[in-house]
Amino acid sequence: MRLYYLHGFNSSPGSAKALLVKDFLARYHPQVELVLPALHFAPAEAIAMLEADIQAHSGPKALMGSSLGGFYATCLAEKHDLKAVLVNPAVRPFELLADYLGPQVNPYTGEHFEVRAEHMAQLQALYIQPLAKPGRFWVLQKQGDEVLDWRQARDHYQGARLTIDAGGDHAFTDLAKYLPQVPAFLDFY
Repeated sequence: MRLYYLHGFNSSPGSAKALLVKDFLARYHPQVELVLPALHFAPAEAIAMLEADIQAHSGPKALMGSSLGGFYATCLAEKHDLKAVLVNPAVRPFELLADYLGPQVNPYTGEHFEVRAEHMAQLQALYIQPLAKPGRFWVLQKQGDEVLDWRQARDHYQGARLTIDAGGDHAFTDLAKYLPQVPAFLDFY
Protein backbone atom coordinates (compact mmCIF):
# COMPACT_ATOMS: atom_id res chain seq x y z
CA MET A 1 0.00 0.00 0.00
CA ARG A 2 1.22 3.47 -0.94
CA LEU A 3 -0.33 6.26 1.14
CA TYR A 4 -0.04 9.87 0.05
CA TYR A 5 -0.33 12.44 2.83
CA LEU A 6 -1.05 15.86 1.32
CA HIS A 7 -0.41 18.90 3.49
CA GLY A 8 -2.41 22.11 3.44
CA PHE A 9 -1.78 25.59 2.09
CA ASN A 10 1.50 27.14 3.22
CA SER A 11 2.38 23.98 5.12
CA SER A 12 4.89 21.19 4.52
CA PRO A 13 5.68 17.51 5.03
CA GLY A 14 7.11 18.67 8.37
CA SER A 15 3.72 19.75 9.74
CA ALA A 16 2.53 18.30 13.05
CA LYS A 17 -0.20 16.20 11.37
CA ALA A 18 2.14 14.86 8.69
CA LEU A 19 4.72 13.82 11.29
CA LEU A 20 2.01 12.24 13.43
CA VAL A 21 0.86 10.10 10.49
CA LYS A 22 4.48 9.23 9.67
CA ASP A 23 5.20 8.10 13.24
CA PHE A 24 1.95 6.14 13.48
CA LEU A 25 2.61 4.23 10.27
CA ALA A 26 6.25 3.54 11.14
CA ARG A 27 5.19 2.10 14.46
CA TYR A 28 2.06 0.13 13.56
CA HIS A 29 2.06 -0.32 9.77
CA PRO A 30 5.64 -0.36 8.49
CA GLN A 31 4.46 -2.19 5.37
CA VAL A 32 2.73 1.00 4.21
CA GLU A 33 4.87 3.24 2.02
CA LEU A 34 4.15 6.80 3.11
CA VAL A 35 4.63 9.52 0.52
CA LEU A 36 4.95 13.01 2.03
CA PRO A 37 5.39 15.33 -0.94
CA ALA A 38 6.25 18.99 -0.59
CA LEU A 39 3.42 20.47 -2.63
CA HIS A 40 4.09 23.38 -4.95
CA PHE A 41 2.13 26.53 -4.11
CA ALA A 42 0.67 26.63 -7.65
CA PRO A 43 -2.27 24.19 -7.76
CA ALA A 44 -1.66 23.11 -11.37
CA GLU A 45 1.95 22.20 -10.55
CA ALA A 46 1.02 20.41 -7.33
CA ILE A 47 -1.63 18.29 -9.06
CA ALA A 48 0.63 17.54 -12.05
CA MET A 49 3.36 16.24 -9.74
CA LEU A 50 0.92 14.09 -7.78
CA GLU A 51 -0.73 12.76 -10.95
CA ALA A 52 2.66 11.74 -12.36
CA ASP A 53 3.58 9.90 -9.18
CA ILE A 54 0.23 8.11 -8.89
CA GLN A 55 0.41 6.97 -12.49
CA ALA A 56 4.05 5.86 -12.16
CA HIS A 57 3.34 3.44 -9.31
CA SER A 58 1.25 0.34 -9.65
CA GLY A 59 -0.36 -1.41 -6.74
CA PRO A 60 -2.79 -0.23 -4.10
CA LYS A 61 -2.82 3.45 -3.20
CA ALA A 62 -4.80 5.70 -0.87
CA LEU A 63 -4.80 9.33 0.17
CA MET A 64 -4.92 11.48 3.27
CA GLY A 65 -5.16 15.22 3.04
CA SER A 66 -5.51 18.16 5.38
CA SER A 67 -7.21 21.42 4.42
CA LEU A 68 -6.05 22.27 0.87
CA GLY A 69 -4.46 18.81 0.81
CA GLY A 70 -7.94 17.43 1.46
CA PHE A 71 -9.18 19.27 -1.62
CA TYR A 72 -6.35 17.79 -3.69
CA ALA A 73 -6.99 14.34 -2.23
CA THR A 74 -10.65 14.65 -3.23
CA CYS A 75 -9.73 15.48 -6.82
CA LEU A 76 -7.24 12.63 -7.06
CA ALA A 77 -9.50 10.09 -5.35
CA GLU A 78 -12.32 10.85 -7.75
CA LYS A 79 -10.07 10.68 -10.81
CA HIS A 80 -8.17 7.53 -9.84
CA ASP A 81 -10.86 5.66 -7.89
CA LEU A 82 -8.95 5.81 -4.60
CA LYS A 83 -10.10 6.01 -1.01
CA ALA A 84 -9.23 9.08 1.04
CA VAL A 85 -9.28 10.35 4.61
CA LEU A 86 -9.79 14.11 4.71
CA VAL A 87 -8.92 16.23 7.75
CA ASN A 88 -10.75 19.57 7.88
CA PRO A 89 -10.83 19.61 4.07
CA ALA A 90 -11.07 22.84 2.11
CA VAL A 91 -14.18 22.42 -0.02
CA ARG A 92 -13.95 25.60 -2.13
CA PRO A 93 -10.38 26.84 -1.66
CA PHE A 94 -10.72 29.18 -4.62
CA GLU A 95 -13.05 31.26 -2.42
CA LEU A 96 -11.08 30.86 0.80
CA LEU A 97 -7.63 31.61 -0.61
CA ALA A 98 -8.81 34.66 -2.51
CA ASP A 99 -8.14 36.49 0.77
CA TYR A 100 -4.46 35.46 0.52
CA LEU A 101 -3.66 36.97 -2.88
CA GLY A 102 -0.21 38.51 -2.84
CA PRO A 103 3.18 37.70 -1.32
CA GLN A 104 3.46 34.82 1.15
CA VAL A 105 6.22 33.14 3.15
CA ASN A 106 6.02 29.47 4.06
CA PRO A 107 6.67 29.28 7.83
CA TYR A 108 8.15 25.76 7.53
CA THR A 109 10.49 26.25 4.58
CA GLY A 110 11.03 30.01 4.42
CA GLU A 111 10.03 29.91 0.73
CA HIS A 112 8.73 33.21 -0.65
CA PHE A 113 5.95 32.97 -3.22
CA GLU A 114 2.98 34.90 -4.53
CA VAL A 115 -0.62 33.74 -4.64
CA ARG A 116 -2.20 35.05 -7.84
CA ALA A 117 -5.69 35.10 -9.34
CA GLU A 118 -4.61 32.43 -11.83
CA HIS A 119 -4.12 30.06 -8.89
CA MET A 120 -7.76 30.58 -7.88
CA ALA A 121 -8.79 29.72 -11.45
CA GLN A 122 -6.66 26.55 -11.29
CA LEU A 123 -8.38 25.53 -8.06
CA GLN A 124 -11.82 26.23 -9.46
CA ALA A 125 -11.02 24.04 -12.48
CA LEU A 126 -10.26 21.15 -10.07
CA TYR A 127 -13.52 21.48 -8.12
CA ILE A 128 -15.77 18.42 -8.40
CA GLN A 129 -19.48 18.65 -7.66
CA PRO A 130 -21.25 16.34 -7.18
CA LEU A 131 -18.86 13.62 -6.08
CA ALA A 132 -19.17 10.42 -8.11
CA LYS A 133 -18.50 8.07 -5.19
CA PRO A 134 -18.80 9.88 -1.84
CA GLY A 135 -18.48 6.55 0.00
CA ARG A 136 -14.76 6.51 -0.82
CA PHE A 137 -14.21 9.42 1.64
CA TRP A 138 -13.94 9.65 5.40
CA VAL A 139 -14.17 13.28 6.48
CA LEU A 140 -12.82 14.30 9.89
CA GLN A 141 -14.14 17.78 10.62
CA LYS A 142 -14.07 20.09 13.62
CA GLN A 143 -16.95 22.51 14.10
CA GLY A 144 -14.54 24.87 15.87
CA ASP A 145 -12.31 25.17 12.79
CA GLU A 146 -11.39 28.86 12.70
CA VAL A 147 -10.36 28.74 9.02
CA LEU A 148 -13.05 26.66 7.31
CA ASP A 149 -16.83 26.51 7.71
CA TRP A 150 -17.49 22.92 8.76
CA ARG A 151 -20.95 23.02 7.15
CA GLN A 152 -19.38 23.17 3.70
CA ALA A 153 -17.74 19.78 4.28
CA ARG A 154 -20.93 18.34 5.76
CA ASP A 155 -22.92 19.41 2.71
CA HIS A 156 -20.31 18.62 0.03
CA TYR A 157 -19.50 15.12 1.30
CA GLN A 158 -23.06 13.83 1.72
CA GLY A 159 -22.89 10.04 1.51
CA ALA A 160 -19.33 9.92 2.85
CA ARG A 161 -18.34 8.72 6.28
CA LEU A 162 -18.56 11.95 8.28
CA THR A 163 -17.02 12.46 11.71
CA ILE A 164 -17.94 15.97 12.80
CA ASP A 165 -16.76 16.93 16.27
CA ALA A 166 -17.91 19.92 18.29
CA GLY A 167 -15.15 22.33 19.23
CA GLY A 168 -11.60 21.78 18.09
CA ASP A 169 -9.69 23.90 15.62
CA HIS A 170 -8.11 23.86 12.15
CA ALA A 171 -4.97 22.19 13.52
CA PHE A 172 -7.09 19.13 14.47
CA THR A 173 -4.81 18.50 17.45
CA ASP A 174 -6.47 15.23 18.47
CA LEU A 175 -5.93 13.47 15.14
CA ALA A 176 -4.02 10.71 16.96
CA LYS A 177 -7.23 9.28 18.41
CA TYR A 178 -8.58 8.64 14.89
CA LEU A 179 -5.44 7.15 13.33
CA PRO A 180 -6.09 3.58 14.57
CA GLN A 181 -9.28 3.54 12.43
CA VAL A 182 -7.57 4.77 9.25
CA PRO A 183 -5.97 1.44 8.19
CA ALA A 184 -9.30 -0.40 8.11
CA PHE A 185 -11.02 2.41 6.19
CA LEU A 186 -8.20 2.61 3.63
CA ASP A 187 -7.87 -1.19 3.35
CA PHE A 188 -4.26 -1.48 4.56
CA TYR A 189 -4.83 -5.17 5.35
